[in-house]
Amino acid sequence: MSIRLMKRREFIAGLSSAAAWPLVARAQRPAKLPIVGFLGSLTQSAQKEWTAALVQRLREHDWVEDRTVAIEYRWAEGHSERLAEIAAEFVGLTVNVIVTAGTAAVIAAKRATSVIPIVFGTAGDPVASGLVASLARPGGNVTGLSNESADIAGKRLLHQVIPGLRRLGIMANIGDPIGVLEMGKVQEAARTLGFEAVAAEIRLAADIAPAIDMLNGRVDALYVVTEPLVNTNRIRLNTLALDARLPTMHGQGAYAYAGGLMSYGANIPDLFRRAGDYVDKILRGAKPGDLPVEQPTKFDLIINLATAKAIGITIPPTLLALADEVIE
Repeated sequence: MSIRLMKRREFIAGLSSAAAWPLVARAQRPAKLPIVGFLGSLTQSAQKEWTAALVQRLREHDWVEDRTVAIEYRWAEGHSERLAEIAAEFVGLTVNVIVTAGTAAVIAAKRATSVIPIVFGTAGDPVASGLVASLARPGGNVTGLSNESADIAGKRLLHQVIPGLRRLGIMANIGDPIGVLEMGKVQEAARTLGFEAVAAEIRLAADIAPAIDMLNGRVDALYVVTEPLVNTNRIRLNTLALDARLPTMHGQGAYAYAGGLMSYGANIPDLFRRAGDYVDKILRGAKPGDLPVEQPTKFDLIINLATAKAIGITIPPTLLALADEVIE
């Protein structure tokens, strides 16, 4: 394991403890605190780094959990049907702000309320998905941070790692509108570079193994569109891809830690740290529709050398030098 990764995990552990300590004190929470509802699309463990970054930033704004602000956490655990239920629960609790993780989560929250402010810590394309009227003037009760996942799709095509790449597989959950949008962006970028794009459409976890089987021997690499279904099944997906000796590219670091070859995308904890700034402003009276949607400023390239060795791929030294983290 690399020194860089070890240091990062130590840092994450420290952040996570900051998010976890209020659970003990919750029974002694003062009455009438403003309430922030955190709507997570995945599991608590999968998004603990994100919530820790949010909590830390709120503390820097003097919003201390269970002292000056209450935070209610709910987790859909990859089940999209739970998102609407949780959003309705937050409306019933009359929370002051809803913070969402993932495009599907903010869509569910927006359908549940047009009054309670909603801050998305990450969303694929807020304008195309109808979350906001524009980035500069969101309007309504929704604002937050875009992860630009679809916009940077062309930078994830693996051609720098696999010089002979000619056929690219693209796995996406076609039940997710942002996933469909990103798939289209990848197909467009592949055509521009002269690659053949082979779509592997899934809707359920049970579709992943047949999709890998279909791609096995037909493509040189696999681009995986990031969304809750594949995130929940990322270890199994990467195990199947490894068995097929299929190099994978992902949009979040968690996939590389789970055995994927590479990931490149916005630094999600940094986005949730910045989401704390939105929450602070809203709790102090700002209207979400007046707060422009912001773009990522930090992007991470993570390379899993152990996976590269297992499938017989040599990562160019120039690319390794650019990596933010190398897993060995």
